Amino acid sequence: MTNFDKINVKHENKFIRHDPNMLNSVYGTTNVEPYWVADMDFEVATPIRDELLRLAQRAHFAYEFNSQDVLKAIVDWYQRRHDLVLKQENLVQVPGVLTGVAMLIRELTKPGDGVLIQTPVYHQFKKVIGSAGREVLRSPLQVIDGHYRMDFDDLEQQFSSGKVKVMLLCNPHNPVGRVWTQDELAQLLKLARAYQVFIISDEIHSDIIFAGHSFHSMAGFTGENFASLIGSPSKTFGMQSISNGYIYSANQDLLAKTKASLDSMYLGHSNVLSNYATIAAYTQGEIWLDEFLQYLENSINWIQDFLQQELPQVRLYPVEGTYQIWLDFSNTDLPAEQVKQLLVDARMALTPGAWFESGNELMFRMNIASPLAQIQEAFKRLQQKLSA
Repeated sequence: MTNFDKINVKHENKFIRHDPNMLNSVYGTTNVEPYWVADMDFEVATPIRDELLRLAQRAHFAYEFNSQDVLKAIVDWYQRRHDLVLKQENLVQVPGVLTGVAMLIRELTKPGDGVLIQTPVYHQFKKVIGSAGREVLRSPLQVIDGHYRMDFDDLEQQFSSGKVKVMLLCNPHNPVGRVWTQDELAQLLKLARAYQVFIISDEIHSDIIFAGHSFHSMAGFTGENFASLIGSPSKTFGMQSISNGYIYSANQDLLAKTKASLDSMYLGHSNVLSNYATIAAYTQGEIWLDEFLQYLENSINWIQDFLQQELPQVRLYPVEGTYQIWLDFSNTDLPAEQVKQLLVDARMALTPGAWFESGNELMFRMNIASPLAQIQEAFKRLQQKLSA
C-alpha cells in the first residue's frame, strides 16, 4: 500500500514545478509550494518501480521493441476498467499525447484551417495548434447552475461556418473537471457528423473519475470515424517523464497516414523503460489506482468542507474528474493582483486562470495530487491571509 500521506523531502531534481527560474518568473519567489504543474507528489505504484529496477539491474539495453505487448496491455485495461472493447490493430503508439495531437492536426488539416477548442482549456492546446500554422478557434464553455456545459448552439454556429475542420476535445476536461456524459458526447458527435468536423479527443485523464460519474470514450461510439482517442498512463500513474502515448481510431485511412508519418521520423515505438513501465502500470497498477482515487476523494471532501465553513468567498467548481480543482476568487471582492499576492503569501503556487483563457483573472487551477496534510496547511494559511 502506498503511503500517500508521506511528505517527500525536497531533494535534488529537475522537476519543472520546483524549477527556481520558473517559480521566480511566475510567482516572483521560490518560497511557495508548487500546486501548478499537473503531475503528482506521490511515489509510483510498486509494480512500476520494481519493473524499472529490474531493467536497470539487468544492465543490458540492446534493441528491444515490444509494442504489441504494450498495445495488448492498453486494450485489456480499457476492457477491464471502462468496459470498452478496443481493437488492437486500431492503436498507434506515439511518444506522448501532445505529439499525437500535433500529428493528427497535421494529418487532418492544412495550414490556415481552423481548429476549435473549448475554453477555458489546457493551455498547450493553443500552442500545438498555432505552431502548426492552423487558426485557433474558440467555443467558450457556459456556466449553468454552477456547472460547466458545452454551448451546443455556439458549436453548431461555428461548425456550420465551414471554418472548423477539427475540434480538440478535452475529456475529462482540464481545468474545469467535467466528465462529459454520454448524452453530451452523442450530441457533439451528431453535430460533428452533420458538418464533417473531425474530433480529436484527448482522454489522458480518463482513469481519474470520482464517485457518481462515469467516463465515456469517443471510441465507445460504434462505427464512428469522426473521433480519435488520445491516451497515456502518465496522469493516471504519475509517469509524466517516462510515459508514452497512443492514438485510437476506427478511421483506417487516418491510421495508415499516421503510421506512415511516424515511420518516416522513426517515432513508431517508445523506449524500453516506457514500454515495460506502461505494461506494469496497466497489468498490475489497479489496486494502487483505486487507493489513489479514494485518497483524492477524501482530499476533495476536506477542501469542500473547509471552503464552505472557513472560506465561503472562494468557490470550488464541482470536481467530477482529474486531480485539478478549479477555484474562483471573484467573491473576495479583491483585484486579481491582490488575490495572486495573497496566494503567494500563503505559499500556494496555483496556475493562473488566464493561462487557460478563462476570461476571469480571478480563476486559479490547483493540483491536489499532494499529501492532504500539506494541502490542509496551505488552505489554513490562505484563510489567515484573507482574514487579515
